[in-house]
Amino acid sequence: MATLLVENPAGLTHEMPPGHPEQIARLAAISEALAAPEFAALIRGEAPMAAEADLRLAHPPDHIAAIRGAIPKAGLAALDADTSLSPGSWEAALKGVGGCLHAVDQVLSGAVRNAFVATRPPGHHAEGSRPMGFCLFGNIAIAAKHALDRHGLKRVAVVDFDVHHGNGTQDLLWEEPRALFISSHQMPLYPGSGAPSERGGSDNVVNLPLGPGTGGPQMRQIVQDRMLPALARFAPELVLISAGFDAHRADPLANLNWETEDFAWITREICVFAAAHCDGRVVSTLEGGYDLPALAASVATHVAVLMEQNG
Repeated sequence: MATLLVENPAGLTHEMPPGHPEQIARLAAISEALAAPEFAALIRGEAPMAAEADLRLAHPPDHIAAIRGAIPKAGLAALDADTSLSPGSWEAALKGVGGCLHAVDQVLSGAVRNAFVATRPPGHHAEGSRPMGFCLFGNIAIAAKHALDRHGLKRVAVVDFDVHHGNGTQDLLWEEPRALFISSHQMPLYPGSGAPSERGGSDNVVNLPLGPGTGGPQMRQIVQDRMLPALARFAPELVLISAGFDAHRADPLANLNWETEDFAWITREICVFAAAHCDGRVVSTLEGGYDLPALAASVATHVAVLMEQNG
């Protein structure tokens, strides 16, 4: 068994305004980090293009048509103050979704034990009919629906440790009793959602807000006391991770104080859970992380822990 790395070169053509934190250089930094000799054992593949039918697993046709129709022939087109499109954005976004679906297919087929999808734009803020927060489509929520509807799984869990609440994933899975969504995130912070009282249509949402300044020791306690027991009660057959690395103390967009090794720890805890409960089946996809050295180091340690599970 091995770990699959799905890369999305089209993400290098999704341009944002100068100075925007969700920049092309994020993927370049990750690619450089994962080119190190210790990652030679990764199985590497390129993200395929998703079909519009894949997007419709989570988004209505009018949302899909609106995004496609807004793609500019040149320059940039702003969807909101934070989210823009360029001529390469449609391919980048559909290959981001396609990469997640491919990773799910490979893990569920037994071809690989787990997978990481290095892609942009991210997805966890995209609601059913609203792109926002740098996100166009709900990559991880579409992957969850794909596993449920097409692979016939009965229960899929999504764990989101991005510093910002995954409001889009929550919205897309709110009425999906076969999916559990767990989010740890700084609060208060954009997008303003993620209170513990937000529990989903079938008690299938667990929000774990963290106050500004929260560091690794406090996070680890919450994971042990709240996150892992919630996963055990749900008993998923597959764990999906929205892997945002902006809870790092160096990140410019938030105020949590996680260290690089904290991302290794939470990844390992999720993988240990998955090994005990769902044959180690884990698919992780990139969300946030905007300090380039911290992002590169954190992704590297995240992927290294995924690879550990193959020993």
